[in-house]
Amino acid sequence: MQLTEPRTFRWSRAEFYRLADLGCFQDRRVELIEGEIIEMPVPKPPHVMAMNLTQDVLRSAFGSGFYVRTQSPLNVGTMSDAEPDLVVVPGGPRDYPEHPTNALLVVEVSESMLAYDRGRKGSLYAAGGIADYWIVNLVDRQLEVYRNPVPDLNEPSGFRYDDRTILTFGAKIAPLALLGTTIAVADLLP
Repeated sequence: MQLTEPRTFRWSRAEFYRLADLGCFQDRRVELIEGEIIEMPVPKPPHVMAMNLTQDVLRSAFGSGFYVRTQSPLNVGTMSDAEPDLVVVPGGPRDYPEHPTNALLVVEVSESMLAYDRGRKGSLYAAGGIADYWIVNLVDRQLEVYRNPVPDLNEPSGFRYDDRTILTFGAKIAPLALLGTTIAVADLLP
């Protein structure tokens, strides 16, 4: 008798969208991460406020010629369709008939999912070549800035960020795509 181990079924982006078309995710916030369908928690008021504050700040800082997408999919491979809280891409909404495959900046606002956003999501964004990844950390009231993606087979997606900077309430930061512009961390926090 041959012994076999059970294996996990991984969904592709195409299969994930077919399931959505069939109504499988009615009234659920889900995203596809490396073939797994992940149910996300409902955002609490501090999360929504920080996301709106950050969106306003990013729109003002980047200005015309850039598009700040809110809780919209980012195509980071055939097996993932992550939905970061905020994504900055060049151009405007009409430039993206399909979900973007890269971004100038990805921002997650995080409270209950902080470990997940640092670990699995961070590794996924690093693997996707996102050079500038920020976490608006509501738990510690700080901004975590991740840069310089590098291969690391010990990480969930095989990549991690080599540079991590923690910025407190009074600090300022310049997005990599706008090195001449600074953003106050205090403006991102509720």
